[in-house]
Amino acid sequence: MGQSFAVLLPRIQETFLISPVQVGALITVREIFAGVVSLPGGILSDYLNRYRAHILTICLVLFGVGWLIIATAPTYSLLIVGMIIIASAGSVWHLPALVELGSRFAEKRGTVFAIHGAGGSIGDIIGPIATGLLLAYLSWREILTMYVSLPMILAVWTYLLFTRIDKADQNQERRIELGAGRSLAEQLKVSRSILKSTHIWRVNIVAGLRGMCFVVLITFLPIYMHDSGFSSRSIGFHFGLLWAIGLPMSPFLGWLSDQFGRKIVLVPALLYSSVMVTALAYGGTGPGFTLLIVLLGFSVRSDYSLINATIIDIAKQRAETTMLGLLSFSRFLMGAFAPLIAGGLYQYISMQATFLFVAGMFLLSAIIFASVNLKLESD
Repeated sequence: MGQSFAVLLPRIQETFLISPVQVGALITVREIFAGVVSLPGGILSDYLNRYRAHILTICLVLFGVGWLIIATAPTYSLLIVGMIIIASAGSVWHLPALVELGSRFAEKRGTVFAIHGAGGSIGDIIGPIATGLLLAYLSWREILTMYVSLPMILAVWTYLLFTRIDKADQNQERRIELGAGRSLAEQLKVSRSILKSTHIWRVNIVAGLRGMCFVVLITFLPIYMHDSGFSSRSIGFHFGLLWAIGLPMSPFLGWLSDQFGRKIVLVPALLYSSVMVTALAYGGTGPGFTLLIVLLGFSVRSDYSLINATIIDIAKQRAETTMLGLLSFSRFLMGAFAPLIAGGLYQYISMQATFLFVAGMFLLSAIIFASVNLKLESD
């Protein structure tokens, strides 16, 4: 639903008569709360790992509540409230889900994380296209209200599924045994040990820079297209196309990283994204724009799965959810400032300046990840 919301942003902007900077502020609030919640969320998810079914179910219910608030919001301030709820739920949801996948498929972690991301991309493909088509017949409020039912249905399904799995799941028993007898203080001590003796902080910075790039693109690309004369259908089509290209590429890059290493795959992917976004800054809005969107799709959604896999590699079944929470904290907190900067660049200079800002962040993230020593290990 996140990419569907991107397609709706131009209509929301028109409804509330808000500036690009105010749009950026709305996304900044989302990123701040997602980051603030992710760190304690990761710690508690490790500490309460036997209650993962309850945690995931509550997150899905809160998703629905947040979207309903946005759909019915009479004021800009209530939009912010809805964003806070959605951001908090989304931030916590991904942490136990990723750790579960990482522990089950340790030898193929990059591939599995990429497939997991590709699965999410299916919604990112269908959602923007469907939303763009629906905008011809329904208001953005009616569309969001209709979408509220999806997380509510998934909440029931998730609770029943994970409760059933946990009853006879040896992997669940193993995870509980690993944390058995470990107090919260001991868990934090393990986390500090990992932070001190590895390059995990550099990976967190890369995740933050990459998060800055992503949040700017999904926020201002649809607004730029709307201001350039693209219809809602065309905006939805281009966003669906962007994620559709990444659908087969993400598992492929994940498999490559399992075979040859995270760094040898991720650094070129980040550099490639930098080049493509730079090209977008000078590509205009004609057929070349569509081609560049296709080319950007090869990397823009594939890289983050590899970053998540790198974090789990380093943690080695020690406070994994806490480490992912720390990564999300860094990513969202750094990403929180990006929409404000990008909104100012777009409003007072041009979208070209915004694109070049994103390209620079991709380049910097590639340079930093190239310096990461993945062979360092905790005690």
